Amino acid sequence: MDRLDAMTVLQAVVEAGSLSGAGRRLGIPLSTVSRKVSDLEAHLGARLLVRSTRSIGLTEVGKAYVVATRRILEDLAEAERAAAGEYEVVKGEMVITAPIVFGRLHMVPVVADFLRAYPETDVRLVLADRLLHLVEDHVDLAVRIATLPDSSDVAMKVGTIRRVVCASPEYLKRRGRPENPAQLAEHDIVTFSALAPAGAWTFGRGAGEQVAPLRSRLTVNTAEAAVDAAIAGVGLTRVLSYQVADAVSAGRLVTVLDDHAPDPVPVSLVYPVQGLLPLKLRAFLDFAAPRLKAAMQ
Repeated sequence: MDRLDAMTVLQAVVEAGSLSGAGRRLGIPLSTVSRKVSDLEAHLGARLLVRSTRSIGLTEVGKAYVVATRRILEDLAEAERAAAGEYEVVKGEMVITAPIVFGRLHMVPVVADFLRAYPETDVRLVLADRLLHLVEDHVDLAVRIATLPDSSDVAMKVGTIRRVVCASPEYLKRRGRPENPAQLAEHDIVTFSALAPAGAWTFGRGAGEQVAPLRSRLTVNTAEAAVDAAIAGVGLTRVLSYQVADAVSAGRLVTVLDDHAPDPVPVSLVYPVQGLLPLKLRAFLDFAAPRLKAAMQ
């Protein structure tokens, strides 16, 4: 039995929450995942997983073993990066994640220029409006557009983005233009669930902050869908300014309630704490940060 391989499979099972999820993540059959975990348990003479028809959990022994093996695998990965020269030369692969529209508009051009500048690097750019876990999803760097909670991750702020409320000219002609947040209760609303809860939006700043109740006629999980629905006249939506910049410029959407806008949302480059920062990541931070700051001015 290859114990390092079995440890890797076990970590994947824990991170994915299931044997089948681990198989999909690793690209191996479910039967292989199950056999490797069983072989590891037989080798240790201890049960690591509690299996049920709906979920998988860790035994107390399993919890301690997973913590220890995660440290072993992280140390091994760092040793391999050092041996491959990633601490001496800008080379190797990076996994970077960003929200879909921001990534398409801002990260793709930056990454393209970076790859031309550093030909020994490769980037896997994952664009998603859901948050990927930096460690569990093996992400080197994430763009976060939000006020960040306290964590052990390192964050580099590169700018801010405004939240805007907008609708199509046809909708505003039909239903009227809201002059204050309280009037939103009289309107149809399209909610982008990743940006705000469906039941209310916050406006104003500091002591002048107010919460406006609203009725969400349509809730979507991507900004693009919210923008498309607003253009189609379904109702008012709130998204980030860059997500509607083209539609506003083209006259397909009109912003409203600009005088009541809340504080801008911070944009940060976030990466997990690790020992020695690989040169590829340091090079990308130095390369990307000033370009993103300039793009958001």
